[in-house]
Amino acid sequence: MANSVKDQVIAILAQQALREPAEVTLDQSLADLGLDSLGLVEAIFAIEETFDVAVPFNANDPAQVGFDLSSVGAVVAAVEALLAARAA
Repeated sequence: MANSVKDQVIAILAQQALREPAEVTLDQSLADLGLDSLGLVEAIFAIEETFDVAVPFNANDPAQVGFDLSSVGAVVAAVEALLAARAA
C-alpha cells in the first residue's frame, strides 16, 4: 500500500529537519522543527517533485506564499488541496 499524503509530507519535512518522521506531529510549526529558509525551500521542491504539483511559493516574500505553512498539518492539507484541484 502506498504511503498516505500525510506520511509522505511528514517524511519530507522530517528529512529536511534532520529528524525521524515519528518525531514530527501535525500541530508542530515548521520553526518548531528547526526548518530554516533553505530547508523550507528544499522541502517545497521535494513536495513538488514527490506529488508532481506546483506549490505557490515566493521565496523572496514568504509572507505572501499562497500556501499555508503555519504547521505540519497545514502543509499536509495544502498538498491534499493541490492534489484535489489537479484531479478535478
